[in-house]
Amino acid sequence: MPALNEPFGKQRIQSIDILRGVIMLIMALDHTRDFFYFAGPTIDPTDMATTTPMLFFTRWITHFCASNFVFLSGVSAYLAGTRRTKSELSAFLIKRGLWLVVVEVVIVSFATSLNPHYRFLFLQVLWTIGLSLVILGLLVRAPLKVIAIIGTLIFFGHDILDYIQLPKTGTAAALLKLILIAKGTVLRITHAHAVLGQFALIPWTGVMLLGYVFGSLYKSLFDAQRRRKILLYTGVAMLTLFLVFRYFNIYGDPSPWAVQRNGTFTFLSFLNVSKSPPSLLFLCMTIGPGLIVLSLTEHIQNKLTAIFIVYGSVPFFYYVLHFYIIRAVNIIVFFAQGYSAKQIVDPTHQNPFLFQPPHFGFNLGGVYLVWLFVIASLYFPCRWFSRYKKTHRQWWLSYL
Repeated sequence: MPALNEPFGKQRIQSIDILRGVIMLIMALDHTRDFFYFAGPTIDPTDMATTTPMLFFTRWITHFCASNFVFLSGVSAYLAGTRRTKSELSAFLIKRGLWLVVVEVVIVSFATSLNPHYRFLFLQVLWTIGLSLVILGLLVRAPLKVIAIIGTLIFFGHDILDYIQLPKTGTAAALLKLILIAKGTVLRITHAHAVLGQFALIPWTGVMLLGYVFGSLYKSLFDAQRRRKILLYTGVAMLTLFLVFRYFNIYGDPSPWAVQRNGTFTFLSFLNVSKSPPSLLFLCMTIGPGLIVLSLTEHIQNKLTAIFIVYGSVPFFYYVLHFYIIRAVNIIVFFAQGYSAKQIVDPTHQNPFLFQPPHFGFNLGGVYLVWLFVIASLYFPCRWFSRYKKTHRQWWLSYL
């Protein structure tokens, strides 16, 4: 997810860029599936009654993206603070956070729907990172231990909301759900305009705060071997917690796994934890491997990691641009498949996205081909912008 850039002339941390690059590429698969899988919204990839193993894993692998994006944004926020006073860092994080919210509402919402009337404003990962940065900006003056305690309480304790009955009607109820739960919460602004919340603010803020705390492991004087051990052991501990709590269906996820029609689907049920809002087990399942990757890739340099670094070094640029490339391909395929201008808008008004008629698109094989085209087409623009950042000092680069 869009992270804070390193200053001109400063060496970037390659393990962070490698992990971020991997998850940026995987993320594009999820968005490609959203716009090109022919079954569209009629099929839930995680519904055990209707999914297939390939469809499930196409969705499941992308679960690793948001949690690690938000976590790494917290790490980058700490690194940004190593060259600023607390006051400067606070102001920077708040301004950067508000900027990301504007980008989400104006630029990404349009790319998502292609509707110039903005019938729906989609509050996805950018708004979550943005407001989490604002909250972090208000907290950075506090001691690191205080931020760690707050982040830990949210991270491990937000699933208590599963046992609390929240208000179900009214604007206040919708706002509360938007902050705590999200999961398709619709907040009606006017008869023709609404906000659709998909990422709950508070649970993800806990991830951001812990990422900020882990950023302290990357201080220049911190022992590298000790850092790798902490990352590795913490990652293994998180995966162990996931396996134990999930196996016994203990606290940590609102949807217990259950025996299905065969062993394959029982295994899928075991992995099918809640992303919206992100449960404790979802976060352990996804961030745990991320920490292990950070530990193991500090000194790995080869052609493959160099490719990942290209994408991971310009996450904001990649994130915004990939939506527009996907939608450009969407429009081309729309007309190539014989649809007409009369079908740009869904006549049933069930789908807020333009150029998305019922059953438009391809099977999963076609989705993967489009995904490979999208990420390949982004390589050279990302490489150019990465080099540009390294050789220029403009103030606005820290916001891109």
